[in-house]
Amino acid sequence: MAFNPLNRIIQVLRGRWFTVFASFLINATSGSLYVFAIYSKDIKSSLGYDQRQLNTVSFFKDLGASVGILAGLIYEVAPPWFVLALGSVMNLFGYLMIYLAITGRLAHPSLWQVCLYICIGANSQTFSNTGVVVTCLKNFPGSRGTVLGLLKGFAGLSGAIFAQLYLAFYGDDSKSMVLLIAWLPTAVTIMFLFTIRILKVVQQPGDPTKPFYYFLCFSVALAVYLMVMIIVQKQVIFTLAAHRISAAIEVLLLVLPIAIVIKEELKIHKSKEQLLQNSPSLTEALSTPQPPLLPAAPSIVPTTTSSMLSYITNIFRTPRKGEDHSILQALVSIDMMVLFIGMICGIGGTLTAIDNMGQIGESLGYSSQTIGTFVSLISIWNFGGRVAAGFASDILLEQYKLPRPLMLTIVLLLSCAGHLLIAFGVPSALYIASVIIGSCFGAEMPLFFAILSEVFGLKYYSTLYNILPMASSIGTYVLNVRVAGYLYDREAAKQNLQLLQSSQKSLTCMGVRCYKLTFLIITAATVFGALVLLVLVWRTWDLYRRDIYARFSGGSQGSRQGEEREELTPNDFRGG
Repeated sequence: MAFNPLNRIIQVLRGRWFTVFASFLINATSGSLYVFAIYSKDIKSSLGYDQRQLNTVSFFKDLGASVGILAGLIYEVAPPWFVLALGSVMNLFGYLMIYLAITGRLAHPSLWQVCLYICIGANSQTFSNTGVVVTCLKNFPGSRGTVLGLLKGFAGLSGAIFAQLYLAFYGDDSKSMVLLIAWLPTAVTIMFLFTIRILKVVQQPGDPTKPFYYFLCFSVALAVYLMVMIIVQKQVIFTLAAHRISAAIEVLLLVLPIAIVIKEELKIHKSKEQLLQNSPSLTEALSTPQPPLLPAAPSIVPTTTSSMLSYITNIFRTPRKGEDHSILQALVSIDMMVLFIGMICGIGGTLTAIDNMGQIGESLGYSSQTIGTFVSLISIWNFGGRVAAGFASDILLEQYKLPRPLMLTIVLLLSCAGHLLIAFGVPSALYIASVIIGSCFGAEMPLFFAILSEVFGLKYYSTLYNILPMASSIGTYVLNVRVAGYLYDREAAKQNLQLLQSSQKSLTCMGVRCYKLTFLIITAATVFGALVLLVLVWRTWDLYRRDIYARFSGGSQGSRQGEEREELTPNDFRGG
């Protein structure tokens, strides 16, 4: 076969590994959820909000980012590119309206309008996440923890990526951060819109998980680089040109994994050529025109009263754990209830800490530059927690049959250390607290979603993947708005009684007492969530003791061979 560069380029762009690479880039620019602390003070000062109003805006941000049932349902009936396109439009509209409001280019909006704008903008993340995460899990069903860890890791790292890029584009203008998160994710998603698609799972040469470890190396290099830049920028004042050089290196590290994609796709192409040379019958089959497949005749299902009763009965007849559940069967199960409670307490608490990190740092006397450092640290360790939990949980599950719910319980208990450091205001401990909370929040995400897929199956995963995060919005509303916002304003009112009487809204609280009781309550809630998750550990113990990925591997190789289930066929070559 003659070498054709155009065909090779098309093969790379249409391959499953380029789908993974494009998914990484989309997720790396989808982290507007994690940079709220940078521009939250601009919303508060520009629009004249008190802390409870600001926390209400923050709640609707978290609500939009967690309620993705619409994205899940659309994914069930539409291709991934359509889901991604909808998300990009929503992102541009929501955050652009916020930017116009805080810069005075828009008439002063009501609180409900600001909440609506940020909810729409944040909800776009559910579309981008559903489009890339569910697609990659269906393409690599036997490496769920690894795939989730990497994808969620890039999403967690996006906060630090945005923090560097906005300095390069706009200098130290925090309002422009909102403009950046309006146009950049939209541009990246449109660029890779048609490369994200579900592909047939076929046999591939070599170790199918090895490329993921290469991706991990590149992502760790990016995280280390961002960490170094954060430390250097804290010690040295950068010019705009220096920020731009730093951002250029960051972008280079983001796109370097394309080398892995090209290598893997060329390896697949070589194996196809060898198969064609060694199989004359396959070559003949490729050159023979195939008759079009006729659609099967539709089966007629009687809609009788007895069949309806049988359908309703089957909803409550829960399948065996690990098998595909319907949406209703999953929703009415005890396992889903336990996951809901665990997410309300665990992610609700860590998100409250992340969203309030700006005000926490301010109340404890840290400078605005240092607060920006905390945000970047949370983002980087968020990434570290996600990839570590994804890879480590796969290894521990394969080698020692350690249940993922038990790992999740341990992570929740560990996050309590970060909450307590904030509660007691230990001097300079906010650095350590940001590392603990960032890494624990990151570790919780892939563990929750991997458990969800393993207990309820992948058939309706796109919908269940977006139903479960509704629990985190409940947790953030209770812990962030009703607890943190209320207690902060109460303490601020005590310290600023004169300002309160003069009807000024901008109340600032200073000192440890601003958040002490809040984080003691969050610690108690997190411990409760960890205890409830022990019920899931007990209920899924037998599931994790057996080979839960056997049906994807056709044997006992578990998650490591999940991509090798089906052989290459003539149709695989026709489809590129």
